[in-house]
Amino acid sequence: MNPATELASLAALLADQTRAAICLALLDGRAWTAGELAAHAGVAPSTATEHLHRLISGGLLVERRQGRHRYVQLAGPAVAQLIEDLAAHTGPTRTPVRGLREATAGAALRRGRTCYDHLAGRLGVALTDAMTAAGLLDQTGGFALTPAGLTWLTDELGLDPAELRQSRRPLARGCLDWTERRQHLAGIAGAELCRRLLDNRWVARVGSGRAVRITPSGKSELGRLLELPDID
Repeated sequence: MNPATELASLAALLADQTRAAICLALLDGRAWTAGELAAHAGVAPSTATEHLHRLISGGLLVERRQGRHRYVQLAGPAVAQLIEDLAAHTGPTRTPVRGLREATAGAALRRGRTCYDHLAGRLGVALTDAMTAAGLLDQTGGFALTPAGLTWLTDELGLDPAELRQSRRPLARGCLDWTERRQHLAGIAGAELCRRLLDNRWVARVGSGRAVRITPSGKSELGRLLELPDID
């Protein structure tokens, strides 16, 4: 198969609203069942299963088995980056909002969400800006964690330096935010920062989707560590 055919095949996988909705849902970094994804996409379970088979065969998703249960998730960080980058290059939505519930959910995602394994939305961008202003991130020649930033992550947040160095993924990289149209912190540093903030309950999930919010203790602690603006 030549590159043009492979690219067309990949594009065809996402050229369906149900499959696109499934991939966007899985950007929360967690594993979902076919039934959960069917309910999320508003299709029958059998229809969702057909779409999942295509996405798995195309290499965008992987299947995990745990006992009698079967789960699917994105195949890895590279797939998550692809989905988020494509979403960032779409224009602002012109679809009318259908009711208060949909408007509230959309506002929550814009305020803060997980982008696979790191933080996005206004919260993710604000954290990135605050770290840059504090000299912990350097965005002048790309996207890099400074020596002070590495010390901050290990000393202030208690991250293991070995965990930050053992992956083939970049330590820090910029990820274009599809709602803010600006970059937020991704890479190993972004993933470990997100994990620690969730573990500390400084950031908490909102419902069962991707949306997250900063908690009162998170406002206090992150306000102590960084000059973080009010996200609400």
